[in-house]
Amino acid sequence: MWFMRQAGRSLPEYRRLRADVPMLEACNRPDMVVEITLQPVRRYDVDAAILFSDIVVPLHAIGVDLDIKSGVGPVVAEPIRDADAVKQLRELEPEDVSAVAEAAGQLVEELGSRPLIGFAGGPFTLASYLVEGGPSRNHQHTKALMYGEPDLWEALMKRLSAITLEFLRVQIRAGASAVQLFDSWVGALSPRDYRENVLPHTRWIFDQLADLDIPRIHYGVGTGELLGLLSSAGADVVGVDWRVPLDKAAHRVEPHTALQGNLDPAVLFAPWPVIEERARRVIESGAAAESHIFNLGHGVIPTTDPDMLARLTEFVHSETSR
Repeated sequence: MWFMRQAGRSLPEYRRLRADVPMLEACNRPDMVVEITLQPVRRYDVDAAILFSDIVVPLHAIGVDLDIKSGVGPVVAEPIRDADAVKQLRELEPEDVSAVAEAAGQLVEELGSRPLIGFAGGPFTLASYLVEGGPSRNHQHTKALMYGEPDLWEALMKRLSAITLEFLRVQIRAGASAVQLFDSWVGALSPRDYRENVLPHTRWIFDQLADLDIPRIHYGVGTGELLGLLSSAGADVVGVDWRVPLDKAAHRVEPHTALQGNLDPAVLFAPWPVIEERARRVIESGAAAESHIFNLGHGVIPTTDPDMLARLTEFVHSETSR
């Protein structure tokens, strides 16, 4: 088990460390990346660390004018909505993210036998941030481009897929034991739109990683209707949010696919007996899967009590050791 967004947000030691340091600066300082990645491992004794970073780090590294604003998320100064803007997205070179590679290498040494998970943003989610100019509830500009200018959409997705692939390869070369592709906003699409406009690009990314022989995890929010398609993209593990029970999800994904999830992060604000019962349900439901990584159905909410996460980790380890 591990927790999405376990590195940071809810930890007081994280907030102290990052008090005066902007997010993108923190993501590009190896000393901070190492320390923040290790903090939840010390706190919770989870079974894996996930690299502290952000999905827009590779976009910033190739020169996209963006910032991560507190309480808002990534904000792009000049949204990308035409062919000239797409052409400005150059390829990612390893030296562009050398700080990420340095931090990952140090973490592999520090963690010993405990695996480090690398990650990157999925192409649809990156496209949405770039086209909308920031977070969006409806993704209207993104969908309008996808529906109305399919050739331009194809060009944008190919460039973003190549950037994502290289970002993952950098982390793998530095020693990451597994990688996760976060296509957070892809649940905004219908199955047909996903199949026609996103799946070929995601499949290409996973196909290009197949020769490296490490586990590949695929995750999106609100993807209950897409789980079979997400699985068909080629991941070894599919993340499931809290909306679909794991025993149901097990029948939607491809054979021999592991599941990850899926406790509702909001449950952690309930009294402990409720948390314990809900966690037990997740474990029991996950037994229907080929194999199961216990996780939340989405990221740790910033105001979560770290002691509850520590207690949850201890409970799951105790329960599953039987």
